[in-house]
Amino acid sequence: MIAYVTVGADDIARAKRFYTAFLPALGYGLTEGAEGLSFAVPVAVGQRAVSPDFYVKPTFDGHPASSGNGAMVAFEAGSQNEVRRLHTAAVAAGGLDEGKPGFRAAYGPQFYVGYLRDPTGNKIALFSSDPNEPGRDG
Repeated sequence: MIAYVTVGADDIARAKRFYTAFLPALGYGLTEGAEGLSFAVPVAVGQRAVSPDFYVKPTFDGHPASSGNGAMVAFEAGSQNEVRRLHTAAVAAGGLDEGKPGFRAAYGPQFYVGYLRDPTGNKIALFSSDPNEPGRDG
């Protein structure tokens, strides 16, 4: 099980604007500190976390942050409409459109996805694969 994902950022304020445009809508809470941003799904006392945490931090080695070639973090939305809405909000908050929301021929008929780049260049996917919604072929 993946416990957490970390991406680097040189401008934490810009990263915060981008990520808070959609992560709270997906159930993530934000904790800020000198070490950066920590996004986690709140857990009731006595319960175990079910989703990985997501961290946005300055680099540990002090060199400029950079995105990984081929690396991507995907967040699951509740519906195709939510993918569209959150993709639009993330672009308005400083992200770059890397692929408008829609179906892709290379993926299953229910996989609805939009792609973004955060202000550092990290690739982010927002997707829904709800079998109760119309699929690519329907």
